[in-house]
Amino acid sequence: MTDRAAHIYEQGYRAYDGERLGVRASVRSLAVHSILRGLGLRRTFWAKLLPIATVGIAYLPAAVFLGIAAIIPDEITGDLDAIPGYADYFGNITAAIVLFVAIVGPEVLCSDRRNGMLGMYLASPLTRETYLLAKVLAVLPVLLLVTLGPQLLLLIGRTLIDVGPETVADFALVLVRTLVAGLVVAAIYTAVSLAAASLTDRRAVASAGVILTLLVSSSVTSALVEGADFDRRLYLLNLAFLPFELVQRIYGELGSEPTLATASLVAGVFTWVIGAAAVVWWRYQQLTVAR
Repeated sequence: MTDRAAHIYEQGYRAYDGERLGVRASVRSLAVHSILRGLGLRRTFWAKLLPIATVGIAYLPAAVFLGIAAIIPDEITGDLDAIPGYADYFGNITAAIVLFVAIVGPEVLCSDRRNGMLGMYLASPLTRETYLLAKVLAVLPVLLLVTLGPQLLLLIGRTLIDVGPETVADFALVLVRTLVAGLVVAAIYTAVSLAAASLTDRRAVASAGVILTLLVSSSVTSALVEGADFDRRLYLLNLAFLPFELVQRIYGELGSEPTLATASLVAGVFTWVIGAAAVVWWRYQQLTVAR
């Protein structure tokens, strides 16, 4: 066997001469990739199982209602208490929403820092700001699957059995309310989820942080208001209460805390969203990224 030395006969650099799609295409591509990752698509079966199961749980009450309505419509229409309301439906799927929020944000954001892809993305036309924009555009639509989709299914179901909007104008009004309500819940939880995920590169820790934030904000504010007689406006810090109370107002109902002004609820949601967004922006400005 003879030894053969390696030889370099030519070296050079060839510039890319293909089409350059720019920042917008980069944001869109990263957002689509992140959506697929958040849902566990193009990955193993076990990565898909929990997101798909959670989405299924969110749709289950509405699907069961539609099934029963199709089989025994007279009994359903005769017992209006058995028909879930638009605003109250969120109470049936709160656990599914929280679990989904705890899964998606950390999966979409933490993995890039964990596997070193963040440096690769920032070596492209993406900046830190456009990178985060792509992640928001990924997480928000995914969360709409559980905050908006079931509501639309419920609206269709109620309309089909003649206990929904009576006129086209009424249907349009309920549809707009449904879209706004779903967007409000998705927006505040997108912000909180990404804020928690920005503080660590471990998905499990970020998921636990999301759930812990919701539980602590709920238990502490409830204890202070109900047990220590604090001002009821402290409920504006309750992440398990604030978005769903605002949903009640969106649908024209007072909710469980009628003493709280609707303007205060809106301001509370905006404060949480802006505050969480500031945490994410600050955290990514501080990160040292090797390209």
